[in-house]
Amino acid sequence: MRAIRQHAFGGPDELRLEDVPDPRPGSGQVRIRVESAGVHVIDTAIRRGQQTGVFALPELPMTPGREVAGMIDELGDGVDPGWLGRRVVAHLGMASGGYAELAVAAVDALHEIPGSLDAHGAVAMIGTGRTMMAILEVAEPTAADVVLITAAAGGIGSLLVQAARNAGATAVGVAGGAKKAALAGELGATVAFDYTQPGWTGAVRDALDGREITLAFDGVGGDIGGAFELLGIGGRLILYGWSSGTPLT
Repeated sequence: MRAIRQHAFGGPDELRLEDVPDPRPGSGQVRIRVESAGVHVIDTAIRRGQQTGVFALPELPMTPGREVAGMIDELGDGVDPGWLGRRVVAHLGMASGGYAELAVAAVDALHEIPGSLDAHGAVAMIGTGRTMMAILEVAEPTAADVVLITAAAGGIGSLLVQAARNAGATAVGVAGGAKKAALAGELGATVAFDYTQPGWTGAVRDALDGREITLAFDGVGGDIGGAFELLGIGGRLILYGWSSGTPLT
């Protein structure tokens, strides 16, 4: 099979497309003929040689990629024969190996892809989607909430906008740039603004006409998040990252 192999941390020759032996599933595993592979932020950090949390730097060369979707074409010992030929999505965990034509996954990690969802959408949901669901379990948005979502056009942010809308809440989506703000509106944000523009927090207040933010989701951090400034007394603030490079200030 062909696979993208990492040979160095950073630099112009870090990744190479190579022919490597086909992987074979072990006991309790399946082999997936990959239709789509996710490029997670953790993958990009490892490629730079940056250790992130529990994800230790791997020995090189290796095949990156922790999220794959495709059709199962081979079963390991002990796996239900009914899995053969099914389209699935899986998070490969610490094993990696997703940037390839074939990948091996534990059967316990599999999620069957419904017919209405393509492989790209399934990969987007297996990592980002489960993070979003964990955030929602903590936040528990309701129809009474006015919800602020920063980075509202990003992976998690766009899902949170839709979740707030589906809960019946008033969704306030803010994102960096006019096109991204417009996308937040298309996804269901009642109020959508570009937070690179001066005075955007005041514009949000004006649009809400006296209503306060009761729930804020922030994955931007730094001094552009705006969540502290807009959050009303007794409101809930859920921090899930800082794409700006520093936590919310």
